Amino acid sequence: MIAPKMTKHKAPAKTSTLRGTVNMTHGGGGRGMAELIDNLFLRHLDNALLRQGHDAALCAVPPGRLAISTDGHVISPLFFPGGDIGSLAVHGTLNDVAMAGAKPLYLTAGFILEEGFPLADLERIVISMAAAAREAGVPVVTGDTKVVEKGNGDGVFITTTGIGVVPEGVEISAQRARPGQAILLSGSIGDHGIAILSQRENLAFDTEIRSDSAALHGLVAEMVAAVPEIAVLRDPTRGGLAATLNEIARQAGVGMVLEEEAIPVKPEVTAACELLGLDPLYVANEGKLICLCDAEDAGRLLEVLRAHPLGREAALIGQVTEDPHAMVQMRTSFGGGRVVDWLAGEQLPRIC
Repeated sequence: MIAPKMTKHKAPAKTSTLRGTVNMTHGGGGRGMAELIDNLFLRHLDNALLRQGHDAALCAVPPGRLAISTDGHVISPLFFPGGDIGSLAVHGTLNDVAMAGAKPLYLTAGFILEEGFPLADLERIVISMAAAAREAGVPVVTGDTKVVEKGNGDGVFITTTGIGVVPEGVEISAQRARPGQAILLSGSIGDHGIAILSQRENLAFDTEIRSDSAALHGLVAEMVAAVPEIAVLRDPTRGGLAATLNEIARQAGVGMVLEEEAIPVKPEVTAACELLGLDPLYVANEGKLICLCDAEDAGRLLEVLRAHPLGREAALIGQVTEDPHAMVQMRTSFGGGRVVDWLAGEQLPRIC
């Protein structure tokens, strides 16, 4: 995106001069790269920090501890109901930073483009990324672009890094999970993964299933303001709810018991999973969070969640237990029990 040793920035043209497809000159450091930067990346992502034109953006950092997260996005297809790789790259990284209780401040973006990729599609992705960043209030301040020969990539890969600050007094970590804590979920699971799969496999359902891709830092800020003692926050992306809870249980050395009937799943997602032989517990999400908190704080946090547009379907889905084997178990709707284990293989590849 931002080329090394970039020359003094000139105001980008009001109308794009880009035509055709990505070619090797767009990554070669010459006029082609400069035009790509000016007419596409700077045109749509423009902000004062990006316009500094340094190899490294010089950014102010308020008091607190830095939270830094890097995420690579290799999703297929690039465009899907409810989003695309551009908005997803912003949302996914902002959410990773927010799960530490941090306020996201800045983003960086690295693009790997395949020779022959349509420039119109690239512009559509950058416009989407810019819109997501503006809506979140977090600018893209620096980045990089590389071009690989045709056949050595898959259109577009994007790597984003997010930088935020955790305020004093906030300590959110998997190691703080303790027996007796409540497990909250901000909404229905499986929307993102099924939206991707339906697009990839050209599946048609009676109701369109849209990705839940969204930036969660605003919701997290309200939760932390209401209950600063929140123990754990996580967004259940790859591997879904099951993998994320198993990860927390292993890190903290605790067990968990879930209530199947309490876990929100949209009927259309349930139907799609049954048709495809999938378990929604293992399907990816991109706009949901898991919260572990003291039992006495669960009611207050549920109020905060349900008052927010991204948490209206929030539910108390289980509790943390004492278990030296760190197992996640579930009481089923039929009154029985089952182990919610790690996913043995890859249920849905190229999801995020």
